[in-house]
Amino acid sequence: MLELKNISFKVKALDSNEEITILDDISFTVDAGKILVITGPNGGGKSTLAKIIMGIENPTSGKIYFDGVDITDLSITERAKMGIGYAFQQPPRFKGVTVEKLLQLAAGSNLSEEECCEYLSKVGLCSREYLKRDVDSSLSGGEVKRIEIASLMARNSKISIYDEPEAGIDLWSFSMLVDTFTNLKKNKEESVVIISHQERIIDLADDLMIISGGKIESMGTKEEILPLLQGGMKNCLCQMKEVALTNERYNN
Repeated sequence: MLELKNISFKVKALDSNEEITILDDISFTVDAGKILVITGPNGGGKSTLAKIIMGIENPTSGKIYFDGVDITDLSITERAKMGIGYAFQQPPRFKGVTVEKLLQLAAGSNLSEEECCEYLSKVGLCSREYLKRDVDSSLSGGEVKRIEIASLMARNSKISIYDEPEAGIDLWSFSMLVDTFTNLKKNKEESVVIISHQERIIDLADDLMIISGGKIESMGTKEEILPLLQGGMKNCLCQMKEVALTNERYNN
């Protein structure tokens, strides 16, 4: 189980010593085998929260517990060894590293070709075609993203964090991602945290959280929160349009 208690994150403004609050007193838990989808307006602090869970950023205050252990001060490597996995919005590319080698590194063992093929098949890639290819610019964004998800599966993480997995990929790849998450939900093999605006991904949630302005606006089961989200969509879009118009007037 993952538990966050009173997490806050502040940064100093570039042009002054003023502190800007990105996250403000965030507390929640993710139970074993559950899918939590985090959504909300852009700039609300969602991606920062994902990075804090993984240890890419350190909270200004608060505590993070994983399986009852305080991991607040642990490094990314230490958290990964405990079973926490992370998928970036834009996955890194590794020239000179084959897909097969990446999967073996993720698993921490010399996976057989058959085992590597099995992981790639789960994300809808033709295994034999991809195994010997480098994880470089020759692969599309959707291909790299699906390979990254396959590598997380090879790690057998206890909890995996996906930061906007739909970003920058084609419709076919997105459909395969949804199928992958659907299978994870059916098997309940691991806990999953997904940051997303996509309705098909939100619909997979066991629990749903809305973050706005660095605070948890609402959190509960999908059945409890989804009607609130759907009802507030029009207001949210209107507010975003007003902000955009205000910024445009200010910049001009």
